[in-house]
Amino acid sequence: MIGGLLAGLVVALWFLVADTVAGHPFRTPALLAGVLLNREFTEVTFRLIAVYTVLHFGVFAVLGVGMAWVSAAFTAPPRLLLALGFGVLLQEATFYVGLLLLHAPHLGVIAWPHVVGANIAAGLVLMGYLHYAEHDPRPMRFTALRDHPVLARGAINGLIGAAVVAVWFFVLDLVTGNPFRTPAALGSALLLGASGPGEVVATFGLVAVYTVVHVAAFVVAGVVFVALAEQVERVPAMALLVLLTAILLEGLFLATIGVGAQWVLGTVGWLPVAVANALAVVAMGWQVWRTHPTLQRRLLEHPQLRV
Repeated sequence: MIGGLLAGLVVALWFLVADTVAGHPFRTPALLAGVLLNREFTEVTFRLIAVYTVLHFGVFAVLGVGMAWVSAAFTAPPRLLLALGFGVLLQEATFYVGLLLLHAPHLGVIAWPHVVGANIAAGLVLMGYLHYAEHDPRPMRFTALRDHPVLARGAINGLIGAAVVAVWFFVLDLVTGNPFRTPAALGSALLLGASGPGEVVATFGLVAVYTVVHVAAFVVAGVVFVALAEQVERVPAMALLVLLTAILLEGLFLATIGVGAQWVLGTVGWLPVAVANALAVVAMGWQVWRTHPTLQRRLLEHPQLRV
């Protein structure tokens, strides 16, 4: 709980400094309190800030307890990876999902770079505290990820896939003269339940939230991809199963969009989506192939398994 409170303090101090520099002290908690209470406050009062601050630290205390439990579940927890997960995924999701549930007028009520920066800083502080509190003798740096090679390689693999898809659609959107149209459409459908192009909310806040979801999904896929590849290293006959699984997941992804938000495919296009996913699979597959010489040797020794 102490770690969560420290993380909450970091976020509070971040926005206090940002608001003060901008000439509007306590503007952020006042705005968020207004969203929470569904009212627009014309002036910042001590009571308003106090009420929101109690809620703020309460949420962070709960998140801190949860992350302490997750950290304790590992024999050698990858704390830097968990810090990024806490800051970029858990806190981002909690913040923006909260705004959605409270029917905030727009997700960009707080500038997203500040949200991301504050959350990453909070995640690092929380994991730093847990590292100290648990008397972990290992250094808290990225070399600690060597204890979890599948997670580390999988995260990198997923980030590569996410970047390939993001760049592909960014270029397509620029060419058509509608920057960020694709993430805005997908984010509106996924997060806001938009039922048509007219309901697309093209804001940085929504794009930021969708980007977090996008990256998180690819990181999970990357970890699964690497884990399967390492199984193929041990049992080459699983290569065909891995290929069939990839094809099935691709079909499931397209079918899900087609059934749940068909208008998105009409807006973005079936072909660009299929090409984006194919490029991601190729990029992630090449990364796995490049970093797994044993896999190369096993498959080359069994030419009948090559696809």
